[in-house]
Amino acid sequence: MRVGITGHRGLGADVGRSVREMIVTAVRAYDAAELVGVSCIADGPDAWFAEAVVEHGGRLEVVVPAVGYRDALPEWHHATFDALLGKASATHVTGMGESTPEAHMAGSEILVGLSDELLAVWDGEPARGFGGTADVVAYAERHGTPVRILWPEGATR
Repeated sequence: MRVGITGHRGLGADVGRSVREMIVTAVRAYDAAELVGVSCIADGPDAWFAEAVVEHGGRLEVVVPAVGYRDALPEWHHATFDALLGKASATHVTGMGESTPEAHMAGSEILVGLSDELLAVWDGEPARGFGGTADVVAYAERHGTPVRILWPEGATR
């Protein structure tokens, strides 16, 4: 089973804790021997999912949206990004150089194309910018990829 992840970054501490628990629970429900997690390994849900997949014994594949993607992520996340990238069994790239919303959406389209199912840490609201979680969910739905929403009841961002 190939499972991708998309989700909101910059969650508050309480919502982040709840989301992380939901991700771990979701990952543990898969057979580790059959699980391939696909992630762009950004800070927040992407990285939490990747860590949960690796800890559960699944394989990790990483999609890098742009050559400049890592540098566009928060500096405090670079060590985690590097560690997860080092654990990836495969890396997929868009061929784009600059880390832009267009590159992020292109990376998400590759991620959806590689996935049998998409986990979405999504509050159900429209995207705040092109390539946001709502856009990725809509893309997956248009392409027939099942989407499973992970969002704590009553939570806001």
